[in-house]
Amino acid sequence: MKQDNLTYSFLHLREKLHRSAMRFLRNDEDARDALQDTFFKLWQNGPVETDTEARNKLFTVLRNICIDRLRRPATVSITEAETDGMTVQPDFTEDMDRMESLLTAGLTDTQRHIYTLVARDGMEYEDIASALDMKVEAVRMNMSRARKKIKDNYQKLNR
Repeated sequence: MKQDNLTYSFLHLREKLHRSAMRFLRNDEDARDALQDTFFKLWQNGPVETDTEARNKLFTVLRNICIDRLRRPATVSITEAETDGMTVQPDFTEDMDRMESLLTAGLTDTQRHIYTLVARDGMEYEDIASALDMKVEAVRMNMSRARKKIKDNYQKLNR
């Protein structure tokens, strides 16, 4: 039994597609990634009627993916050797802590605790409610009041 037209054409044209991608990208790994992206993109769009249609779509989509990759800005990884001598200034973290304490001034202990669990730990209201033995509505209410107080404090600081 013959496979679908897209898979059949892709398997028979894989080397030509790879060479075409190499002319654009000049890197074997990037070319292979582009091939994989091409097949996946076409596979998601549904079946292809003929082998000719599959061939045309494969080369066209591959070309477009290669051009997109060339236009994308290059990312540079920072290794540990490149970061020697770079440190976070302690004044900055101290300033952030001071700013947070100014913004959260006036919160009740419960509001502060819930705010910390949501903002820093990323917990969901349901999880906080079960951990603190509260109703979810009470957690939402405390968080809403904490946000309002923080907003008011922020506005006072910026006057």
